[in-house]
Amino acid sequence: MKLTLIITTYNWPESLLLVLNSVENQALLPDEVIIADDGSTKKTYDLINEFNKKSKLNILHSWQKDIGFRASRSRNNAILKATGDYIILIDGDTILHKSFVKDHIEKAESRFFVQGTRALISKKQTKKALSKKLVNFSFLTFGLTNRKNCIHSKLLSKIFSNKKNNLRGIKSCNMAFYRKDCLNINGFNNEFEGWGREDSDFVVRLIHSGVNRKNIRFNAIQFHLWHNENSRKSLKNNDEILNQSINNGNYWCENGISSMKKNES
Repeated sequence: MKLTLIITTYNWPESLLLVLNSVENQALLPDEVIIADDGSTKKTYDLINEFNKKSKLNILHSWQKDIGFRASRSRNNAILKATGDYIILIDGDTILHKSFVKDHIEKAESRFFVQGTRALISKKQTKKALSKKLVNFSFLTFGLTNRKNCIHSKLLSKIFSNKKNNLRGIKSCNMAFYRKDCLNINGFNNEFEGWGREDSDFVVRLIHSGVNRKNIRFNAIQFHLWHNENSRKSLKNNDEILNQSINNGNYWCENGISSMKKNES
């Protein structure tokens, strides 16, 4: 099974560098890495270009114009370019445990998408990680919250992972699915602009299409760097779009991948 890892980013190359370093350290490397860039400046382009020259990873930079927060469209652009059968989504501020990719592949199951968890790195520890380029974190690392999410255990994962269809804890920063299932619902809804709810809408439509939720605990671990919260000014409108998807029972969104061209920016 060919695997694509998609990393979303916007104007934080220092963080993206740490994430890419953690990808290179994986016990199992993805077949391709696509940077879903929502309009970053040349500094991010230069970082990716320089990293690619030395890296053993197969990295593709998917960029779109910066005309506002358009995470849905940015992910769709990357999914269009993906050649993998299976896709893992992460954010450009989430450092990966060395077994992250391997865990996701082992948990992949037909007609299911996978939702993972994350541990949160404090502001102080984030500054240290960025200045010293740290990517090795564990349960014992200073300055973590949600510390239980740092425990890596096959036994605990087997006991506490479950299959429950709901929207609690939906986060596209640690999510995986089969590409064919994503295309079947037309990907993310491009109507979502600004922060929030596009990942929940994606999940609602997956569930409506017959693809169920699988929650992974104590495996597929990631560490989320601290940053200021994004603006919530679009949340009311995005909630309305989400509620329409919940109530209408449909799985297809009109303004999704099918409305885009492969080279669209």
